[in-house]
Amino acid sequence: MSSKSVIIVGGGVVGIATAALLSEAGHSVTVIDRSGLAQETSKGNAAALAFSDIMPLASPKILLRAPKWLLDPLGPLSIRPSYLPKLAPWLWQFAKASLPSRQQASISMQTALMRLAEHEMMALVDRAGIAGMVRHDGSLELYESEAELRSTEHGWQQREQAGIAFEHVRGNRLAELQPGLSPRFVAGTFVPGWKTVSEPQTFAQALWAHAERCGARFEKAEVAGLERSESGPSARLADGTRRHADRIVVCTGSWSTRLINPVTRLKIPLDTERGYNTTLPAGAFDLKRQLIFGQHGFVMTPLETGVRVGGAVELGGLDLPPNFARSKAMLDKAASFLPGLKTTGGVEWMGFRPSLPDTLPVVGTLPEDPSILLAFGNGHLGLTQSAAMGRLITDLVSGRTPGIDIQACRPDRF
Repeated sequence: MSSKSVIIVGGGVVGIATAALLSEAGHSVTVIDRSGLAQETSKGNAAALAFSDIMPLASPKILLRAPKWLLDPLGPLSIRPSYLPKLAPWLWQFAKASLPSRQQASISMQTALMRLAEHEMMALVDRAGIAGMVRHDGSLELYESEAELRSTEHGWQQREQAGIAFEHVRGNRLAELQPGLSPRFVAGTFVPGWKTVSEPQTFAQALWAHAERCGARFEKAEVAGLERSESGPSARLADGTRRHADRIVVCTGSWSTRLINPVTRLKIPLDTERGYNTTLPAGAFDLKRQLIFGQHGFVMTPLETGVRVGGAVELGGLDLPPNFARSKAMLDKAASFLPGLKTTGGVEWMGFRPSLPDTLPVVGTLPEDPSILLAFGNGHLGLTQSAAMGRLITDLVSGRTPGIDIQACRPDRF
């Protein structure tokens, strides 16, 4: 394998993990980002390494629930009315991806991607010397009725077939896994293999420190465009200068199509799952593990810095102002679900999750130019799948066949 010069556009956790793996493989790597390392979407996520989350958002079940959810502007799924015309093509692709045959194909791809993600992330964590930043406490999904638990049966059957361990719990076992729950919760599902990180931004920056030790470099700059030529690709910066490389990898999350559209005929239906959260101070509640309130569309995560309450999906693109009433609504619900929760002193945040209609990322090369590679669209699973994305890109840059079949993630699938 010959060493290549690689520019990674995007300093979020996917770009960072990709830089680490490329650098370990002997390539010369420069990451370029306008804000810094893990300063945007990777800064405020829910901190989960959700390797058992193999069920796509696109599903017949979601299609049935969506109309009811959309009636509540602060509910688990929201679309700004003014944004609906622009979102229509994405929604059409989402509806097609929700067909049972398409959903099963997505589950199979996610299962393979998650197996790779867990293997690569845990190995990378060990090589980086940051195993202490990963919590192995599992997750607890909560239900307010037995009927609600039964409604999730298909998903748990799929996980069982994928070899994912879980335990349905009630009574004393439920109270043992999380003391202080409201009695409205009658059952839960404990997933022991679910993991979280101590704080997502510091975790991503610790991965970067490892990448840097392996030779990766960082440049703070805004990439205004990509250019293709016979001599190789280049990144045109906002100040008019150019950076040339053998390969360029686009890892700019929700902004990726804005960067690649001028240089490709591809029409990738990328949009944003705008996620909201509130991070409460340390001591707000003795949270034993990540709690998942699936019917309400949010989670609560114990961090070294406090308790994070967030999630839900707002489809609204990149340009509309945030609606922090969504953060407040989740916090109000959390207070009723955990009566001892202290809700004062929190910090609100909103981030852009890069979302594709079939819940699968884009991994591969531009049809017009194989020297430009794409790695984005992980939705709410960017942290979880970051090391898998890095491994796949490293294989492609190094001229190796990826360890899993990535045809379902090809950039031209739409």
